[in-house]
Amino acid sequence: MSKFITKVVAFGLAAAAFSVFAAPASAQATLEAVRKRGKVLCGVSPTAPGFSYADDKGVRQGFDVDVCRAVSSAVFGAPDKVDFVPLNTNVRFQGLQSGEVDLLSRQTTATFSRDTSLGLDFAPVVFYDGQGLMVSTKLGVKSASELSQSAVCILPGTTTLQNLEDYFKPRNIKYEAVVFENPDEWRNAFFSGRCDVITTDRSDLASVRAIANDPKQYVILPETISKEPLAPVVRQNDSNWRDIVSWTVNALIAAEEYGITKGNIDEQLNSKDPEVQRLLGVNGDLGKMLSLDNKWAYNAIKQLGNYGELFERHLGEKTPLGLTRGPNQLWNKGGLIYSPPFR
Repeated sequence: MSKFITKVVAFGLAAAAFSVFAAPASAQATLEAVRKRGKVLCGVSPTAPGFSYADDKGVRQGFDVDVCRAVSSAVFGAPDKVDFVPLNTNVRFQGLQSGEVDLLSRQTTATFSRDTSLGLDFAPVVFYDGQGLMVSTKLGVKSASELSQSAVCILPGTTTLQNLEDYFKPRNIKYEAVVFENPDEWRNAFFSGRCDVITTDRSDLASVRAIANDPKQYVILPETISKEPLAPVVRQNDSNWRDIVSWTVNALIAAEEYGITKGNIDEQLNSKDPEVQRLLGVNGDLGKMLSLDNKWAYNAIKQLGNYGELFERHLGEKTPLGLTRGPNQLWNKGGLIYSPPFR
């Protein structure tokens, strides 16, 4: 095991403390500001393959990115009325609180303290995850129980360190927490062998492994040491904007449940199902209740696809991440993904 000397974690703790105690930004009519600006400002991960990354043409792609584009489609009728603002973990909440962005869509865990003390509100969960640990196959370990005296790479401003302590302490597993201020340093330190272990959400570990020179050299250990429900985040005290983001997410989920896809949505306009008619704006005034056009959900689904299409396009088994649906399957197929009724 590495004897790398533990870095001082004061900066990470200070950043976390600032996030917890920072005063929320003044409430404002976000939809009005977004319309006046002509675009949504969306905070995303700088580099997280599958979730948020720049392709070879410099265009931002990923699951979280498409959630932002769905909100743009709901508001403007077009997916490209959005600017992506890369935010590291230790400044993401400040970026939202200050008004630098209108929403965060960047692998952010909904927790009690974040929901109650940061002046923020969480939209519905878009990905059920859990913290994992990844090691090099050269280390020769097969379980977290074998990680005593290891050096663990972590990022500040996350729930990672507390989860690690909560899991390791009762098991008497000693470790050294090595904190890096940005994801590039964090990944490179692990790949170069400066740390024995890297830990974050299991989906993010899959992203890290996907960009390694040889992904087969790394293994994600079987233990899941926390619950990490990942959800978009908006500022508190703007219920209209929260509803727009939340029900856009719900619309993508409901579309999958009703078999509405990017390819067949125009046929579904003729559906006799009252719920589908309301969802797609054929009947009712659900859009007007959000201060949007009644085709808001139709536009989001037509331009981005349903929840399952987003998942398979960016995260699924045919992508470099190779993730199965697992708990992110629909509720009627044994998963946790569920939309309230559109009525």
